[in-house]
Amino acid sequence: MKAIGHRFDEIESELDALTDLRDKPAGTVRITCGGHVLHSILLPKLTPLLREYPDIKLEFDMNYGFRDIVADRFDAGVRMGNTIDKDMIAVPIGPSLRMAVVASPDYFARHPIPKSPNDLTAHACINQRMPTSGGLYVWDFERRGRQVNVRVDGPLIFNTAPPQVDAALGIALLPEDELMPHIEAGRLVRVLQDWCPKFSGYHLYFPSRRQPSPAFSLVLKALRVSGAR
Repeated sequence: MKAIGHRFDEIESELDALTDLRDKPAGTVRITCGGHVLHSILLPKLTPLLREYPDIKLEFDMNYGFRDIVADRFDAGVRMGNTIDKDMIAVPIGPSLRMAVVASPDYFARHPIPKSPNDLTAHACINQRMPTSGGLYVWDFERRGRQVNVRVDGPLIFNTAPPQVDAALGIALLPEDELMPHIEAGRLVRVLQDWCPKFSGYHLYFPSRRQPSPAFSLVLKALRVSGAR
């Protein structure tokens, strides 16, 4: 009987250990995203989570294309809210954004400041090649309900945003949050601000049919903007 009683004690200890494991989420959460949102939102919000839950691991895939997160076995991706497929759950993780048209002070010292989007066709602009279609991004503007699309031209074409910030050979169009430190420091001059309305910012998206793991649920909770459902 003593041996049986001792075995019951062992079983109880093992059950307690399993309960502890269940209460300590573990595993790897894989997220595909761009470089700017990784540094500005994801790492600041998720680093405290890793300190609290050391058994959780995060893997980030820095990619500016539209990855198929189901086929490529990612738990989630990050995109602007207006570019996410309808069959995905999209949760806001940042504020609304707006685009900014900028150039260096030196550029505007040598060229007239554009007064309307159509004036950009006479300027050297920095183009961006879209990772999905392979075409060049068409600059779109809106003011008082009027929409204007402009195909710009210039000496530089990039497929990501960071080099455009560093280039001083023309006018660039990029999300405001990526440019504000340069604008506030006077390294870039902003124009056409009244033609750049706010739009839906960064969202974490994931398949609606997949059951989230405890680790992913904690990541989602840490990233979700306060008040968002």
